[in-house]
Amino acid sequence: VQLQASGGGSVQAGGSLRLSCVASGLTSRSAVMGWFRQPPGKEREFVAVMHRGGVAALYADSVKGRFTISKDNAQNALYLQMNSLKPEDTAVYYCAADRNLIWGRARFSSDYDYWGQGTLVTVSS
Repeated sequence: VQLQASGGGSVQAGGSLRLSCVASGLTSRSAVMGWFRQPPGKEREFVAVMHRGGVAALYADSVKGRFTISKDNAQNALYLQMNSLKPEDTAVYYCAADRNLIWGRARFSSDYDYWGQGTLVTVSS
């Protein structure tokens, strides 16, 4: 299984970015897929996750109302639309996937089997 993340970059506060994660060796409709991030000098943290069915989603409180997670099963891809970006959103963003994850554990990075390589998002004030 490979997860290829892309879409990171540098933006000013208030700007937008869209992250993409394309999966191979795994079908997006059969897996819980999500985004985590690791700010400089901090631990990896949960951002957003989408259920296998592509309807239910969970968000970290810090991004709720600004970020939107979505999935395109035809493209085997996961997306994260990030609007109203803040300097505190600066981090390396990782996509993750797991076929057997229990939905109640979806916020826990330790429960995911597969990880992308990360894409850097830098938000300047």
